[in-house]
Amino acid sequence: MTYKYDKPSLLQSFIPITFLIIALFINVRIFGDASLDGSNQIILMLSAGVASLVALKLGIKWAEIRQGIVDSISSAMSSMIILLLIGTLAGTWLLSGIVPAMIYYGLQILNPTIFLVAACVVCAIVSVATGSSWTTSATVGIALVGIGTALGLPLGMVAGAIISGAYFGDKMSPLSDTTNLAPAMAGTDLFTHIKYMAFTTVPSISIALVIFLILGLVKGGSTEVIDTHIILDAIDSKFEINFLLFIVPIIMVILITKKMPAIPAITIGALLGAVFALIFQPGLVQEVAEFGDGVWEKGFVGIMISMYGSISIATGNEVVDGLLQSGGMYGMLGTVWLILSAMIFGGVMERSGMLKRIAEGVISGINSAGALVATTAGTCIFFNITASDQYLAIVVPGRMYTDIYKDKGLAPENLSRTLEDSGTVTSALIPWNTCGAYHSQVLGVSTFAYLPFAFFNLISPFMTVIFAVFKIKVRMLKDAKAK
Repeated sequence: MTYKYDKPSLLQSFIPITFLIIALFINVRIFGDASLDGSNQIILMLSAGVASLVALKLGIKWAEIRQGIVDSISSAMSSMIILLLIGTLAGTWLLSGIVPAMIYYGLQILNPTIFLVAACVVCAIVSVATGSSWTTSATVGIALVGIGTALGLPLGMVAGAIISGAYFGDKMSPLSDTTNLAPAMAGTDLFTHIKYMAFTTVPSISIALVIFLILGLVKGGSTEVIDTHIILDAIDSKFEINFLLFIVPIIMVILITKKMPAIPAITIGALLGAVFALIFQPGLVQEVAEFGDGVWEKGFVGIMISMYGSISIATGNEVVDGLLQSGGMYGMLGTVWLILSAMIFGGVMERSGMLKRIAEGVISGINSAGALVATTAGTCIFFNITASDQYLAIVVPGRMYTDIYKDKGLAPENLSRTLEDSGTVTSALIPWNTCGAYHSQVLGVSTFAYLPFAFFNLISPFMTVIFAVFKIKVRMLKDAKAK
């Protein structure tokens, strides 16, 4: 059934957005980091209610609004399934020693003569392995701040290297919630998004590393050997670490390159992680098990808990203990909840025509891909500043521009890449954003102190615009469909 209703005005279309921004600002000010625990989701639901009232005022029937919500949630269903599976994979890869092995060998890259470069690389490795810039900052980041301070390097400079590496990994890891959220909003799949994002991300981190190398050579630092044996020994005391553990990630990379869909590839990776946990870490699997009689029953319980629940490996080292944690499938429910709430809001805004009306107003007069990408990047930064949350800086622009990119003949991976290149990375540069506040507090460095040295985060938005302006790796819908 087709319903006839009035076309929303620009003022009417901005009513739900304005309510969302103001409510989120107040919410984040009150709840702080805890706003991610559910209050932001409630704000999104309330904003969906405001949008529904405007839609009803326009003459849209509730059945039409409800169908818009259903269609919107359906479009993100695959991404939500992937998120749950990634929680399972993160758990088995931790318990099997795969992630600890990545961290173990990554830490050995440290060299005091090129500390800033090494710090950035180590944080990138850890963040790729864990999928979290927050975890990286709160664990290895804290240790690196102490080492950098001892070497006489400026604290803001050290924190900038940590933030740059952490957000590179956060963007490129399939375990990252934002890396899953961006393609969900744009309408593409996870691995296409990561592959396409690499075109802008690799040059950005390369430039950042060159700058860190120059700064390191200029500042000098100490030539004494950095002692990381305490952290390495803590990991070695709990895990059987060897290169055979990398077989699982290699197999998963091969499956991905062979174009296996994300859901079966991640499932295979998680199950292989479980098998390797039983082979290489049998004692640890028994330790994780909360109940069970006999070796096999405890083994089953330990593996299942790592897949669905929270596990924490105690080594006696506070830094390492903070790193060796996983929330399993349960840990992903908050992000799934956020996506559901966002899709409800987006579904109402989209079906009522309000998102399209806003997008039309914003991009009126824009004819080139470069201008559209620049506008998208600016919108993401605007939401990071006003909404104070990186998730909303991805969700709202993602829903706003999806149809516009299609109308311009641009493949959705152009949008998902821009959302991450501008929405994810700039969140850490805003002092009142949840990300900026978090990293500042954890590292003990003010946001404005590390902002000038977070080169990767500063370069990324410009890189994505440059690629679009010069039509470098700008994929068109016709090319994507042909392939």
